[in-house]
Amino acid sequence: MNGDTLCSIGELARRTGLTVKAIRFYSDCGIVPPTGRSPAGHRLYDTDAAARLELVRTLRDLGIDLPTIRKVLDRELSLAQVAAAHAEALSTQIRVLRLRRAVATAVARRGSTPEETDLMHRLARLSEDERRRLVGGFLDTAFGGLDADLTGIRRTMTPELPDDPEDEQVEAWIELAGMARDPEFGALMRRVTEQHLADQHGADQHGAGRARGDVPRPGAVAMVRDHVAPALAAGVDSASPQADAVVAAVVARYADLVGHPDDSALRHRLLTLLETANDPRREAYLRLLAVVNGWPPPEPLTPALTWFVQALRARAS
Repeated sequence: MNGDTLCSIGELARRTGLTVKAIRFYSDCGIVPPTGRSPAGHRLYDTDAAARLELVRTLRDLGIDLPTIRKVLDRELSLAQVAAAHAEALSTQIRVLRLRRAVATAVARRGSTPEETDLMHRLARLSEDERRRLVGGFLDTAFGGLDADLTGIRRTMTPELPDDPEDEQVEAWIELAGMARDPEFGALMRRVTEQHLADQHGADQHGAGRARGDVPRPGAVAMVRDHVAPALAAGVDSASPQADAVVAAVVARYADLVGHPDDSALRHRLLTLLETANDPRREAYLRLLAVVNGWPPPEPLTPALTWFVQALRARAS
């Protein structure tokens, strides 16, 4: 097909790799009309028809519908406009497919029931506004109405699923959202917060709440983490005499923090706080939160808290 040479539909099919049936269909649709007819009435096509067919095939392979292709060929839409719109549509489809794959993977791994599968699917498909409302309700349960500025804590406890999340982020979000829907977990987080604020309030009352540089002193959980880590690394058993010094050091710091002498009441207060904070759901939430937000994994506190709770319980009188 050179210059003004016309070719038959069969020749055009051989040159383009399309079937005669497909070319006839595009001709009948007016997308690639014949340039002319032979004396016998057969369709004839020029080089422009071949180029249009190549473009049609490319756009169809990309999933663009025929009405849109017609507008491109008729110059009613620019190819750049169509490509941009189609790329956005494909991005949306990819996100949906990734969400579905993440749910299917989670179902296969957990052996979920039909009810759990339906819940996971609905949680994965929540819009950004719906996710914010769900998380906001949980955070209100945990932190709302307390006599303290907890804006910073709320921010660090808020999951932000990216627009184009990885599979593991979607799976983490599904599990985290399920936890956020659990009123018992919300109540647990509120108890932890109230206990922490009560300690800080007691510290402020007797002047121990702020360290040098007006930096808040660490709470009980941080105290346990700092003192127990060396004991765990050294293999010290919580029931051994070597644990006495660790318990004494933490209790002394805690007594100084809250302005209360080291007695049975103080030790039971500390034990209650740590047992609440050591609920596995709390650490699971923080771990999932880090995955969703793309943060480094948090330091696990369960080993230190479990060790100290056992040691303190054995020595509480």
